[in-house]
Amino acid sequence: MIHDAKDKYGGYFEDFTPGDVYKHWPGKTITEADNHIFTLITMNTNPLHIDEKYMSQHQHGQILVVGPLVLSLVVGMSVRQTSGKAIANLVYEKVTHDGPTFHGDTIYGVSEVLDVVPSRSKPDRGIVCLESRGINQRGEKILSLERKFLVKRRS
Repeated sequence: MIHDAKDKYGGYFEDFTPGDVYKHWPGKTITEADNHIFTLITMNTNPLHIDEKYMSQHQHGQILVVGPLVLSLVVGMSVRQTSGKAIANLVYEKVTHDGPTFHGDTIYGVSEVLDVVPSRSKPDRGIVCLESRGINQRGEKILSLERKFLVKRRS
């Protein structure tokens, strides 16, 4: 089933079925300020992310948005529809940067439920495994990751 953004905040364990797809909306246009602030607060001063002159000679010809910003954005976009009721985030894995992101790009998120596993030790909860993807305004996949979160069952 495909789920568009709705007025709900997260789901319970029973709300997730492998194969379900969540389209996260709205997107976020990444500004120069977003990139510079994130780069500086995380102390990632690689010239790829902050030096226009350096990047003018680079294969991309412009500053690249720092990857963890894109990762954080895609995960954040997914929370409202998926892990908003989570007890805990457990695992972030298989993160791939599939394409570059530049100032002015608009990022959208899509998440697919890969698996749901009831807890073996606590029957009131279970683990949901998602693949989330970041897609730019041109429809290009720029990032993907898998994550697992622990969520309560309906009472």
